[in-house]
Amino acid sequence: QVQLAESGGGLVQAGGSLRLSCAAAGRTFSSYAMGWFRQAPGKEREFVAAISRTGGITYYEHSVKGRFTISRDNAKNTVALQMYSLKPEDTAVYYCAAAISSGDYYYTRSSAYAYWGQGTQVTVSS
Repeated sequence: QVQLAESGGGLVQAGGSLRLSCAAAGRTFSSYAMGWFRQAPGKEREFVAAISRTGGITYYEHSVKGRFTISRDNAKNTVALQMYSLKPEDTAVYYCAAAISSGDYYYTRSSAYAYWGQGTQVTVSS
């Protein structure tokens, strides 16, 4: 089991940057593939980015590719989402999630993730 806690959200102007962090409590963090999702008001939760257990494989949703970077530090039990060139449509609550993984895979479906953080609000003003 792993407990997740996000931080780093806030209010930023369009074109600005934010770095989200997710701290995991548990001794088997490196056994989990990690992902970031977001949910805007009135919309369904959507996939943003994913990273495999070792960090060697990453995958991004099309609209954030080239602007967001997901990374992880297995020694520190953390996963981060660096966001550049933010747009008003990036406004949402961002969640990190952990998926039990038997290999060095990534997952894009929310149903693959067993553990979720409480979320952190990101607001991008125009």
